[in-house]
Amino acid sequence: MINQDAYRKFAEQASDLPLFMQPWYLDAVCVGGNWEAVLIEKGGKLVAALPFFLKKKLHWQYIAMPQLCKFLGPYLIPEFRTLDQEMRLYEALISELPDRLAAFQQDMNYAVTNWLPFHWRGFRQSTRYSYVLSLDLPEEDIFRNISKNYRNKIQRAGKLLQLNSDRPLADLQMLVGKSFARQGLENPLSPEFLNKVYTALADNQCCRLFFAEDANTGQVHSASLLVWDNQAAYYLLSGDDPELRSSGSKVWLNWQAIRYAKNELKLPIFDFEGSMIKAIEIGRRDFGAVQRPYFRIGKEWSFFWRFGKFLAGR
Repeated sequence: MINQDAYRKFAEQASDLPLFMQPWYLDAVCVGGNWEAVLIEKGGKLVAALPFFLKKKLHWQYIAMPQLCKFLGPYLIPEFRTLDQEMRLYEALISELPDRLAAFQQDMNYAVTNWLPFHWRGFRQSTRYSYVLSLDLPEEDIFRNISKNYRNKIQRAGKLLQLNSDRPLADLQMLVGKSFARQGLENPLSPEFLNKVYTALADNQCCRLFFAEDANTGQVHSASLLVWDNQAAYYLLSGDDPELRSSGSKVWLNWQAIRYAKNELKLPIFDFEGSMIKAIEIGRRDFGAVQRPYFRIGKEWSFFWRFGKFLAGR
């Protein structure tokens, strides 16, 4: 069945449901469409769910990923996570997706390591990579595992900068905009959208703003937004002043967020949210982070949708 209200109740009982799959988070990020969820019931109990973001373009309906949503995909309750049950429940979830879809694309959560049921139904898969840092070691050892170049930057920047978490969200929005502009890109995140997402996160007490500012003048160099669930902290969004990048503030601020995740939140994992862009990927490894693969699953049913994608990619 497809039932958003049932998913809301289901989520209340799902203790390890990731942040990005929480109903209140989907309420915030699913702008320009509507979200729903497929659910499977066994013996009068909901055991599996697949939330999705449904959008419309002209007369086509399609499933896509919302902005600032790291992953979605199937979720199974713990007692139904054997391979045999997984196969059957994934098949059932796929069968309950809406009819007459033009296309489907989702980034799967880390728990989805088996995509065979999707393959059997004609979906395609590509492997993506995030970078995660284990926080189980003492802070001194985590710092020691950072590259020498980054350790030096952190130490130098620490003499110039101070940490502030009380500046307004608008300061982060400004630096995110400057970061996109430096790359010649339009900022896809409107102030209204960011305000909506941040308000939802703050209301659920799972976010913190970080600002690296000049210790003497208070001028802000870099900013970031850290979010978390009970499994990991996620470096959701960051921005820098292009004219002040030489201060090392970006690296220093990232280190402050790591320390907060370890020492204050007591979480086992810091998730950089990765990137397939070479320059960014190298920076993640410089922090001692390791690759964590996840699947991007997709399918196009409409010939005209596929043809439109072909023309757009030319």
